[in-house]
Amino acid sequence: MDIRNRRCLVVGGGGVGTRKVKTLLDCGARVTIISSQASRQLQKLTDNERVRIKKRSYQPGDLEGMFLVIGATDDEKLNRQISQDAEGRGLLCNIVDRPEICNFILPSIVQRGDLTISISTAGRSPAMAKKLRQDLEKQYGEEYADFLRLMGAIRQKLLRQAHEPEAHKSLFEQLINNGLLELIRENRIEEINSLLQAVLGDGYRYEALMDV
Repeated sequence: MDIRNRRCLVVGGGGVGTRKVKTLLDCGARVTIISSQASRQLQKLTDNERVRIKKRSYQPGDLEGMFLVIGATDDEKLNRQISQDAEGRGLLCNIVDRPEICNFILPSIVQRGDLTISISTAGRSPAMAKKLRQDLEKQYGEEYADFLRLMGAIRQKLLRQAHEPEAHKSLFEQLINNGLLELIRENRIEEINSLLQAVLGDGYRYEALMDV
C-alpha cells in the first residue's frame, strides 16, 4: 500500500502507538496522533512537519479526511468505537492486537533497502511474529540492500542497451549462482568487478553502477 503523503490517524500515544507512528512515517505518511498523554519519543517528533499531536480524547470527527486509522489504546471500549466509526466512513482501520475488529492487519516487517520481508500470524501470536522478525533481521543483513541496488542498476543499463527483458533472466541467475551476494557482504570489490565482466562484459563496474 502506498501511503506517501496520505493522512493517517493514530489513537494512542504509548509505546505501541509510538511504534505505529514510526512505521507510518517511514512509509511517508502524514500522521495525526490523538492521545491525552504522549510518550517522550512522540513528543520529540513534533518538529517533523508530517506529525501533529492533539493531546485530548478521541472524537469521531477526528476521522474526517483520513485515509486510514490505527487504534492503539488499552481501552477496549474505545478501540471498538474507533473500529465502528471507521467502518461507518469506509476507512481502513487496524486495532492493535484485535484482528476481529480490523479490516486490515500490519505484519511485522524486515526492511533492507528495496527488500521487504513481512511476517504475519493473523493476530494469533504477536510474540511469535516478533521472534521471527528478530531472527530474520540477523539472517538478512544490509548486504541485501546493496545487492538489490546493484541488480536494479544493471537491469536499467541492460534495458537502455535494448536487451530483451527475458534475456536478462539467465544473466541474473549467473550472478546470483556465482556468489555475488557473498562478495558484496565481504566487500570484495575486485572480485565483484571480475564477476560482472565475466557475465555481462565490459562497462559494468561495481563502483560506477552503485553511483547511479
